[in-house]
Amino acid sequence: MWTMSRPAPFGRLVLVVGSESFLAERTVREITAACRAEHPDVTVAVAEAGDLNTGQLMEMTGSALFSAEALAVVTGLESLPAAVNDALLALARDVPPEVALVCVHEGGAKGKPLLDKLKPLADDVVECKPVKTWELDRFVQAEARRHRVTIEADAAKLLVNSVGTDIRALAATVEQLAADGEGATVTVALVKRLAAGRADVTSFGIADDVLNGEYEKAVEKLRWALSTGVSPVLVTGTLASSMRQLGRYLDARGDRRPEATLARDIGVPPFKIKDLARQSRVWTEAGVAKAIIAIAKADAEVKGASGDAEFAVERLLVALNDYRRPAR
Repeated sequence: MWTMSRPAPFGRLVLVVGSESFLAERTVREITAACRAEHPDVTVAVAEAGDLNTGQLMEMTGSALFSAEALAVVTGLESLPAAVNDALLALARDVPPEVALVCVHEGGAKGKPLLDKLKPLADDVVECKPVKTWELDRFVQAEARRHRVTIEADAAKLLVNSVGTDIRALAATVEQLAADGEGATVTVALVKRLAAGRADVTSFGIADDVLNGEYEKAVEKLRWALSTGVSPVLVTGTLASSMRQLGRYLDARGDRRPEATLARDIGVPPFKIKDLARQSRVWTEAGVAKAIIAIAKADAEVKGASGDAEFAVERLLVALNDYRRPAR
């Protein structure tokens, strides 16, 4: 992983490899910032590989009229025309000392022969693989370290539960927490305070309350969320995702798989298994099946099939409360 403290890669080739676009884009931004910090007048040229010819490549990596330093970024390397391969390989073998060369490849099979030839020539290969669902809490902890803070393990789990699986949103939230924090450690209390002030994370709280069988809490949060501008579509989408996860857990829990394997197969972080185990005591397989059908119907209603989207979501919570296992 590229870190913000690394020096600019002048005279070097950096390969950015992987399909996680957020990580790849951030790596290129940070390399650009490092180059500009070292040479404020650096010429920055960015080109899509599919549109590149040999002449343009040479122009990108040649010294500019008013600046001896150049940063050349080639994106979509997997689409580089075959006619340009030899020129790029020759450049990679001997990158001029005033040039920083960055090539971005999505990491798939397309263009892999060229990538395999470039890797031994690269000074840095930055992997930008997708973050698996069960790795999200570790991703959050790594993001905290990037901002020179630590985050409590329970706080990292709560953050994933509150914000969801989008790593752009998670990274932005960690950055905000690091900036707003009162010390070197992000605590559960701080995450709760942030979540309470963000309408967009309330749908996860509603879903948790529904699956926990806490109907009154779910209704209270729903009404507050709707009053603060949360889209009913966000609520039905989160409910659908959460209920499908519970359904997959109910189907798989008897297989005696290790917890980490079970989490990976269901598509949740490992810490979520304990939540699903607790929620499974509130729901039967039949109840989950009915709930998924009801959520799908409500989702269609809030997307236009009903004239009152907010009423459709409130009615959905009533139905879901009826489908859960009766309290003993």
